Amino acid sequence: MSNKAKYDQIFLDTFEIAAEQLDEHLSYQSIDSWDSVGHMSLIAALEDEFGVVFEMDDIIDFGTYFTGFETMRKYGIEM
Repeated sequence: MSNKAKYDQIFLDTFEIAAEQLDEHLSYQSIDSWDSVGHMSLIAALEDEFGVVFEMDDIIDFGTYFTGFETMRKYGIEM
């Protein structure tokens, strides 16, 4: 499974959404499940899957599905 497929699956599982929702509109608080608790669940799942530990600034700035790509690249994970 590719890194992007793993990334996408984490979003789908964490937020219980359909694949069609993985687009430029998916952002923090744009759906009910992406609240503060959902955000921390997402971060924990990404850290576990990819073996990284995000810095606090990166956790705060991880506000959209697409900005997450750049954050992942910062930690050496290519999408």
